[in-house]
Amino acid sequence: MLRSRALLLSLLLSLTACAVTAEDHRAAVSNTDKDRISVGKVQHEIKVGMASSDVVEVLGSPNMVTTDDQRRESWIYDKVATEKVYSTSSGGLGLIFGGIGGPVGGAAGGSFGSSSGAASTTQRTLTIIIKFDAQGRVRDYAYHSSSF
Repeated sequence: MLRSRALLLSLLLSLTACAVTAEDHRAAVSNTDKDRISVGKVQHEIKVGMASSDVVEVLGSPNMVTTDDQRRESWIYDKVATEKVYSTSSGGLGLIFGGIGGPVGGAAGGSFGSSSGAASTTQRTLTIIIKFDAQGRVRDYAYHSSSF
């Protein structure tokens, strides 16, 4: 009786230890940087009249700097993020029974296993264009975001 309870307890513990979901895995590997550039950050932080040094504090250095025919700068931030998630799950059951009569005192066993997996890839892009006036202050800005 004690042996069967111990076997049942170990079986239950081994099955629950393998119960990791795809959501658990995604949460463990996802990027939650608070400093990353987002549409919300641009909408909330960037203002017309803002100094270029303040823009650098909020968004960091731009990817590209251009000038127009009046020598006013435009800064371009172009960000691409790719998230790949692959998740597998497998379960199995293996039992070994001792003490079942046989030619040598006997042992019998059996096992069953299964596995499955899923993969997904998501890409996000964010392009921000900030146009400055002759004094180095924001005169206009625009952004475009996509996800596929």
